[in-house]
Amino acid sequence: MNIAVIGLSHKTATVEVLEKLSIPETQIEQAITQLCNSTSAQEVAILSTCNRLEIYVVTTEMQPGIQEVTQFLSNSSKIPLNQLRPHLFILLHEDCIMHLMRVAAGLDSLVLGEGQILAQVKQTHKLGQQYKGIGRILNRLFKQAVTAGKRVRTETSIGAGAVSISSAAVELAQMKLENLANYRVAIVGAGKMSKLLVQHLLAKDAEKISIINRSIEGAQELANAFKDADIKVNYLSEMSQVIANYDLVFTSTGATEPILDKGKLEAILDPNQPVMLVDISVPRNIAADVSELPNVRCFNVDDLKVVVDQNQESRRQIAMEAEVLLEEELEAFNVWWRNLETVPTINSLRAKIESIREQELEKALSRLGSELAEKHQEVIEALTRGIVNKILHDPMVQLRAQQDIEARRHAMQTLQFLFNLESEMTSGKVI
Repeated sequence: MNIAVIGLSHKTATVEVLEKLSIPETQIEQAITQLCNSTSAQEVAILSTCNRLEIYVVTTEMQPGIQEVTQFLSNSSKIPLNQLRPHLFILLHEDCIMHLMRVAAGLDSLVLGEGQILAQVKQTHKLGQQYKGIGRILNRLFKQAVTAGKRVRTETSIGAGAVSISSAAVELAQMKLENLANYRVAIVGAGKMSKLLVQHLLAKDAEKISIINRSIEGAQELANAFKDADIKVNYLSEMSQVIANYDLVFTSTGATEPILDKGKLEAILDPNQPVMLVDISVPRNIAADVSELPNVRCFNVDDLKVVVDQNQESRRQIAMEAEVLLEEELEAFNVWWRNLETVPTINSLRAKIESIREQELEKALSRLGSELAEKHQEVIEALTRGIVNKILHDPMVQLRAQQDIEARRHAMQTLQFLFNLESEMTSGKVI
């Protein structure tokens, strides 16, 4: 079995490319089913966030498996393979394992140490199990990655004061506008990222904030989380009216198509009214053509990188400490993986020896005759089992303990040859 991840992230692609590859949670089941049915992948997990799309697979045929997943990404995004390939990364086995652990720990995020990604990795694990994509290997890998992410957050200070995409967006707005207390601020969306937007806006002295959301209950719930602030709530149907009277607008919704474009804004904005738009959604909530309007400044996730670079230098040393913890978790997974590779050989050997024991015991008991007391038969049974267990103990321990891959595989091949196990393992008698 081989483990691989095929994907792209903020490091390899722009938001324009990322949004075409984004898979909403409502479509994860369909994507997992399609990959399991149409590729050689035996296990599949899909991690889709605003900054990455990563498909983790377990397959016996590495090269075909990677090609099939790459073709799936091309088909689903409608981006030709020759244009998509430059944005993709492909990581195999140990590199793949370490990558997921770094992702879960927040070390591969746009914002170093951001906390939301660990919950997203957990959700990927949950959905993969729910939709029958995750089996024994990816189940263990994602559990180990979550453990790694938790250790980094509890045993280092990388999360202390860590900025998020939302705080970086507010920081960017302050850089451009200087004093946020002077501006009317609207937020479209009422999810976790919007809540963080409100938190950081209040910390920057913003006073006039409105939440626009499809569900007025969701907007009110968000406003209620900040009881000391005067936050207004509006229906999504009131969005145009609100934006027409505001100076700074953040968008953070799960919409798969732009909710604002040049035509809509042109119809509602005063030609002399300056407005700043900050879109932290992927796929984008704001169409690229709004930048053609003379008094509109529009920023998206790609524009946050400058702000992020300024804020994360202080945490790079802490990130190096975190890497040491991840190496420990990587080794823990590899110990499990090595043991997993030896299971078919060990099972086959034990099954063969056990079969011989049962046959010889049956012959011996038949020779002793029916007059042999039942308790004596139990003693003989226990004796033979004890002998088998003691004979098998050292070979099994040594096989599991062998860390060198080639040496371990050579040892398994030797056992298979000496005990003629190959036929039992390939015939389906031993699983």
